[in-house]
Amino acid sequence: MKRRDFVSGLALAAGVSACAADDDTAASTGKTSVETFAWNMVTAWPPGLPGLGVGAENLATRLEAATGGRLKIKVFAGGELVPALEVFDAVRNGTAQMGHDSAYYHRGKVAAAQYFTAVPFGLNANEMNAWLYYGGGIELWQELYSPFGLVPFPAGNTGVQMLGWFNKEILSIEDIAGLKMRIPGMGGEVMQRAGATQVTVPASEIFTSLQTGAVDAAEWVGPYNDIALGLHKAANYYYYPGFHEPGPNIECIVNKEAWNTLPDDLQEIIRNTCQAINMDILSEYMWGNAMALDQLQKDPNVELRELPQDVFNELRRHATAAIEELSEKDEWSARIEKSVFDFMKKSSAYQKVSELAYLNMRVNGV
Repeated sequence: MKRRDFVSGLALAAGVSACAADDDTAASTGKTSVETFAWNMVTAWPPGLPGLGVGAENLATRLEAATGGRLKIKVFAGGELVPALEVFDAVRNGTAQMGHDSAYYHRGKVAAAQYFTAVPFGLNANEMNAWLYYGGGIELWQELYSPFGLVPFPAGNTGVQMLGWFNKEILSIEDIAGLKMRIPGMGGEVMQRAGATQVTVPASEIFTSLQTGAVDAAEWVGPYNDIALGLHKAANYYYYPGFHEPGPNIECIVNKEAWNTLPDDLQEIIRNTCQAINMDILSEYMWGNAMALDQLQKDPNVELRELPQDVFNELRRHATAAIEELSEKDEWSARIEKSVFDFMKKSSAYQKVSELAYLNMRVNGV
């Protein structure tokens, strides 16, 4: 066994230790490299957050187990190594080899990135996975991120989110005017077009912002995480549905230079493990949200409210305008939008006679 030399000056390789079999021995025995890699993963999530935070930790644990210890990953919650909303830059610059966050957090740097989390009135979770894995979505995503030196993978989904917690009733579109609302992505832009002020703060600051009146309303994910953050103690009105994030995909991003140091088998293990975590997180949210909503409905201080249909329709009008304007000024967004909405049109026709038809009969049946 002998040490393999590393490319000097590559900061990312500081976390890599190598011990490779002699080339002649490897060729004669057919054994693969036994290099080991020590990586850092930065995330946008509070430590121990159910679903997203725990999901990132599970991703690291499963990768170490699946690789037999050849890939070890240390996970940093949002704010521990870099600020929660700066995962993209940290991985791009090599501060960490891997990140776990939402693509729309960096829409200011890559406008089209938000399509790989969610756009208002867009794909639900099942449709998002179908488009990513079978509709060319991942290929478009990789092409979009390539100039930034990043390799992206789907690594979680929360399902349809709640619109959020409000300190006042929303009875008409006029009630949105003047609201200060914590809501990121294009959903925030839609609310802003309706008269609200968009505020973006990380999860760790939402409760305090809502409790102190720094914001009048806030969305996070759904009952499972909202209870974990204590948002039900800071506002009374809990509105649904979350038009802004109908099927938000969570990303795992890998620094391309770090990715290229990995042998083929470890790259394939990362692909497969991210896909497993994607399904695992979605399943956890399906269960956890159901349990948490049951708890909230028993809380006399929580008022669960459906957004009025006319308000929903008006927000959809604003969303359509926002998406059209984005496509007109950004070629990448136009390209991705066409791919997404061409599929969604066909999927909607199928959902009408499958999932939607079944759920309507199940929910409304005697």
